[in-house]
Amino acid sequence: MSLLALLLGAALVLATLIDAFEVVLLPRPVRRQVRLNRYFFQSTWFVWARCAGFWPKGRRREDFIGVYGPLSMVMLFVLWGASLILGFGLMQWALQRFVPDAGSDALVSQIIVSGDAFFTLGYGDNVPHNALARLLVIVEAGIGFGFIALTIGYLPVLYQHFTRRDLQLIEFAARAGSPPTAGALLEWHAQADSEALERWLRSWELWASDLIESQAVYPMLAFYRSQHEGHSWLGSLAVVIDLCTLIVAGADAENGPRPQAAATFSALRRVLDETSDSLRVAPLNTVSGRQMNEQAWRLLAPKMQRILPDWGDDAAAMGTVDQLRRTYEPRLEALAAYLMLHLPDWIDAQAPPGGGAGRKAIIARLLADR
Repeated sequence: MSLLALLLGAALVLATLIDAFEVVLLPRPVRRQVRLNRYFFQSTWFVWARCAGFWPKGRRREDFIGVYGPLSMVMLFVLWGASLILGFGLMQWALQRFVPDAGSDALVSQIIVSGDAFFTLGYGDNVPHNALARLLVIVEAGIGFGFIALTIGYLPVLYQHFTRRDLQLIEFAARAGSPPTAGALLEWHAQADSEALERWLRSWELWASDLIESQAVYPMLAFYRSQHEGHSWLGSLAVVIDLCTLIVAGADAENGPRPQAAATFSALRRVLDETSDSLRVAPLNTVSGRQMNEQAWRLLAPKMQRILPDWGDDAAAMGTVDQLRRTYEPRLEALAAYLMLHLPDWIDAQAPPGGGAGRKAIIARLLADR
């Protein structure tokens, strides 16, 4: 029994330290299946999402879900601390059985001693009776001191990545409406030239590149809700990748493909792949949440041709759109269902069939978003 407690305590301490090192310090994704934090997020999010399902869709449910991201990090730190205290307590208790005249304190007392050492309180009520136990207390005190310092320094880094992710959504909300759609985004860019659209897509390629890194190293960021009501990082990504799909599918064969739209499309699709892999979310076999139908095509095609006069409005372009959508829609809808995020449609169902008339449509949307 004592040997089992010693091995269990050592394994618990080692697993916790490895897990904390990989999350806080290691600047690269970890592909190993067995990880303490992965089981933690899977189990807690399962419970939290089920509780959120009892709320009707709306602001209250979003507020409830929005608490999970920051709270889960606090709970993860508490879990790490409790695991270290319990692990060192088990080791201290087991050492009493192997070292002569080492005392016979109860397991609960040894766990209290472990907590005292971890938080460096220095009460000194229970003093270890042998050199090995004292050395273990010194090691735990050093680990506890470093652990608290690392967790305090970790949160600003996490929120820095979160802020960079959300900063792009402020500009996006003004262009794509609330809730955003590809149709509203095209209406805005119809007033500018194609070079302005290329520059705008370039900024989203850079945003996606930064998100690839952050989602790989900090997968818990996916649970953080946007600060802006009616928008989410996944919904914004969906609208931009839809726009890139349209541009690439209708590119004129003589002038060649649109390289910036293709580059942005690839970067955004890799974000979906990286996030799905880090959260272990399998793509859906069938997708049905968002449909590109003839009504959407009739509304979007004229806007695309105003921005890109050589854009192809034919059956081949529609077929290419369907092919490209099949490369990202399964992961996109699977992530949206897992994270309980709403995906915007291609067009606003309330919009008139003919769309807006440029300046008037933009002014109407700005007044509606006031």
